[in-house]
Amino acid sequence: MIAFVRGTVAAVHLDSAVVEVGGVGLQVLCTPSTLASLRVGDPARLPTSMVVREDSLTLFGFADEDERTLFELLQTASGVGPKLAQAMLAVHGPDELRRAVASEDLAALTKVPGIGKKGAQRIVLELKDRIGAPASSGPAAAASSAGDTAQWRDQVHQALLGLGWPARDAESAVDAVADQAGDAPDVSVLLRAALRTLAKS
Repeated sequence: MIAFVRGTVAAVHLDSAVVEVGGVGLQVLCTPSTLASLRVGDPARLPTSMVVREDSLTLFGFADEDERTLFELLQTASGVGPKLAQAMLAVHGPDELRRAVASEDLAALTKVPGIGKKGAQRIVLELKDRIGAPASSGPAAAASSAGDTAQWRDQVHQALLGLGWPARDAESAVDAVADQAGDAPDVSVLLRAALRTLAKS
């Protein structure tokens, strides 16, 4: 198992980053908020979880150890694979997920693309006693400086497209949360606000 990767960020794509480690470029699938904290040419250290299939080896990368631990725990629920677990962490931070499961907030869980009411009920039933209590601080502080307005808008828009929303809906959601950006836009917060907007529509 590869527990983490540390090296220079060689590329950042819509749903993944390439980290150069010892002359080898490792592709790591990440949530939009984690990708927003990475810059090409900068050093990075990402906790990782390797998913082994007959025809592939896939690395998933995370903002911190807590996010990775929750990613792996989510997959112990029936019907939750790595892609869905990653989508859950893209829509909700670890503490938000813990609160949603602990309080049986099915509405919050069904905001994740791919989770219906029955799936949410199953996740609550299987994980409620194991997911733990929310921590006092959020995990995505590293993504708090997102740059200028054009940059955060593009990052949130691309993240929504990566999660499967149509371009027109993604653009409308970005416009809807623009007044929340302020002077120091936080991409992860704005992304989640945009997802909440889309879930209401």
